[in-house]
Amino acid sequence: MKIKGVFFDLGGTLFRYTSNLRKGGGLKHLLSQLDIDVSSKEIINAWLKSSKEVSLLFGKKNYFLHKDLFREMVISFGNSFGYTVQETLIEQFHQNQLKGLLQHMPIRDDCISTLKELKQKGLYLSIVSNIDDDYLEPIVKKYALDQLMDDWSSSEEAQSCKPDPHIFHFALKKSGLHKEEILFVGDSLEHDVAGSHAVGIRSVHIVEEGVETPLTHGLKIIAEPTYRITELGELIPLIESKIHENI
Repeated sequence: MKIKGVFFDLGGTLFRYTSNLRKGGGLKHLLSQLDIDVSSKEIINAWLKSSKEVSLLFGKKNYFLHKDLFREMVISFGNSFGYTVQETLIEQFHQNQLKGLLQHMPIRDDCISTLKELKQKGLYLSIVSNIDDDYLEPIVKKYALDQLMDDWSSSEEAQSCKPDPHIFHFALKKSGLHKEEILFVGDSLEHDVAGSHAVGIRSVHIVEEGVETPLTHGLKIIAEPTYRITELGELIPLIESKIHENI
């Protein structure tokens, strides 16, 4: 069937992951509120250990909120130093993570221009992201993506996180399109490529060397994408070559 729509992942796809994301997170503020008298190396190691352990646990869930993910990370980090972190600090950490994401996760240089051209070609465009509503809605608003997207679905709205099949079916139902008419563009082989293939949607893997996709460590899902690109703009000739074909 002809390509009629494109679903996009958000982080790592429409936006880049950068090391600057760490600058705007909540750990610095959390540390300022806790009386932890240890070296910076011990703090970093404790945070990395807590983050890894909690991420491994949550990465295997079919659905979770990032708010709960961060909550468990903070609790685990505090416990490693004998602290019971108060709920007010956990909420402040979450809000600082949100602010940091909005400030430091850059949109790809060719994102808006690519979306505009795809829109002009009459394609149905959607975001399908493993993200909470209080993250997705501000990002959509900040970059006026609501002017370019036909819809967007968070994992919170779908009550499902990629690669769980329900979020893909949820987005398909919104679109009114058949799975054979969709391309799914994402940076994660485990979440985006394997997840979309499991429900019969073709994939486009956007590759960025040296970047590890979040919450995929320990997942043993092997998936080969239908297509590969390194920049979003490469979607234009790819789709132009396929849009009139029955593939």
